[in-house]
Amino acid sequence: MVVSKNSEISVPTKLDYDRASELKAFDDTKDGVKGLVDAGVTKIPRIFHQPLNEFEKDSTSSSTQLGVPSIDLEDVHKDPTRRKVVVEKIREASETWGFFQIVNHGIPVSVLEEMKNGVLSFYGQDSEFPSS
Repeated sequence: MVVSKNSEISVPTKLDYDRASELKAFDDTKDGVKGLVDAGVTKIPRIFHQPLNEFEKDSTSSSTQLGVPSIDLEDVHKDPTRRKVVVEKIREASETWGFFQIVNHGIPVSVLEEMKNGVLSFYGQDSEFPSS
């Protein structure tokens, strides 16, 4: 909604809405969703809206269930054949999903928790700090 100098109210219609420009403006801030919260935004911006009818068109089936690929590293260092299988699973998950979960990696839970806390601390910083 735009209010002009002569108090005319212009409410953008679907035809007026330029999602690409709004997305670019949002990306250019480099502040992300945290920046919206810090700015006091109380309504979800249109760039994050997706009409229900579009959502339904995108889903192939209401019964489709997806799961994050899980790759088990148990004994991967002992058995060359097992290692090849694991490498192939990682390749497939990376190409198909772009991410995956690793289990039985041997990293202590305490180290994982410290790592998560570091990431949360980093992304919790004010957006004024350089991101280098």
